Amino acid sequence: MRWEARAAATRLASGDVHGVALTWVDNAGLTRVKTIPVARLAQVAERGVGMSPVFDVYLVDDSMTTSRHVGGPDGDLRLIPDLGRLTALAGQPGWAWAPVDRHDQQGRPYPGCQRLFARRMAALAAEHGIELRMGFETEWIVQRGGAPACTGPAYGMARVAELAGYLDDVMCALTDQGVEVLQLHPEYMAGQFEVSVAPSDPVGAADLAVLVRETVRSVSLKHGLTPLFGPAVVAGGVGNGGHLHLSLWRDGKNLCRDGGGPFGMTAGSEAFLAGVLHALPALLAIGAPSPASYLRLEPSRWAGVFQCWGLENREAALRFIAGAPDDPDGANAEVKCFDPAANPYLVVGSVIAAGLAGLEAGAVLPAPVQGDPAAGDGSADAGPAPARLPRTLPEALSHFDRSDMLRGALGEVLFEAVAAVRRAEIELFDGKSPQEIADATCGRF
Repeated sequence: MRWEARAAATRLASGDVHGVALTWVDNAGLTRVKTIPVARLAQVAERGVGMSPVFDVYLVDDSMTTSRHVGGPDGDLRLIPDLGRLTALAGQPGWAWAPVDRHDQQGRPYPGCQRLFARRMAALAAEHGIELRMGFETEWIVQRGGAPACTGPAYGMARVAELAGYLDDVMCALTDQGVEVLQLHPEYMAGQFEVSVAPSDPVGAADLAVLVRETVRSVSLKHGLTPLFGPAVVAGGVGNGGHLHLSLWRDGKNLCRDGGGPFGMTAGSEAFLAGVLHALPALLAIGAPSPASYLRLEPSRWAGVFQCWGLENREAALRFIAGAPDDPDGANAEVKCFDPAANPYLVVGSVIAAGLAGLEAGAVLPAPVQGDPAAGDGSADAGPAPARLPRTLPEALSHFDRSDMLRGALGEVLFEAVAAVRRAEIELFDGKSPQEIADATCGRF
């Protein structure tokens, strides 16, 4: 480890990199950091750098709450950088970045570490013979002086022309960092864009979600622009999503295709996705974790507010993409009801836990929906209309509190810390108007 870290430090220093940002994401969805000089990388890779566990109960406004296991000024953790993810930051010259795993002072895995939770769930999937490939879409609204930074129409080439230099710098920075960009395009809201990157393993996908966001942030600031990643910027408007794509693989074969199930799914893929669909009301407390999230979750906005699935249906909470016949990588599923306030490590780990529960139960999917569920009954078999997912964070938290599956997967320390942060943010924003909630959160993530 020390030799690898010294070699990495020498490589970074030769590229005029002087500092390393060590990041983790807290339960409120904020990326926290400790930075070190490059010269200390070898020592920190072996021994870690200290950080209080109280950050696991910080809220979006930097106030703090407490939980049954975490809270108060006592205790210390060691942040251990993952050298395999060490990246020189093209958007922040002089800096490199690495995500961390968190351990206690004796070197034992910290049970509240969200990244270790994601790693643990990916390993559990591997025990079932399943490799998950995942990827997040990153959406943001870019402003200049408090107003949208461009005036072109939704999805319009005019926006690309207005901000061509900025978007080119975003794409080049990501590419220079080894991130494979699949697409970068204008979105619906004024000044809104989305970037999608190639899928990775679950922990890698969460790492990329952090790296992509911080790259967009740094490039935006260099252009004099303000990026807003919150789930709602304008109350009543379409917000920013943080959709998760996933596919299941075994022995090099995509289980989302070439099977006998719906639209070519294998039985294992169907059971996994059925588990995710069943758990969505509780999963919203992970993937839509802020009171602001529920300003975004409105029908007929492609936000996925109904507990249903469908083939290429952008109104379904779970959208299935069958892919082209000659594209074995193309078949996947998309969870649409999540947003950028979510901790991506909690998201990937919790989705895997829900999917494995479905797999172990041999679950099957209900009939798919067609059309907009908000417009009436769109189910393929003319059955009852699908249920609406929770409309508020308290409702989602109620489902989360009752989920033995998530409690068992997360473990008591992490489960209770997540629940405590959700309860405290509900209280924090109680009585606030929708726009006050949006204003207080849109620039925090």
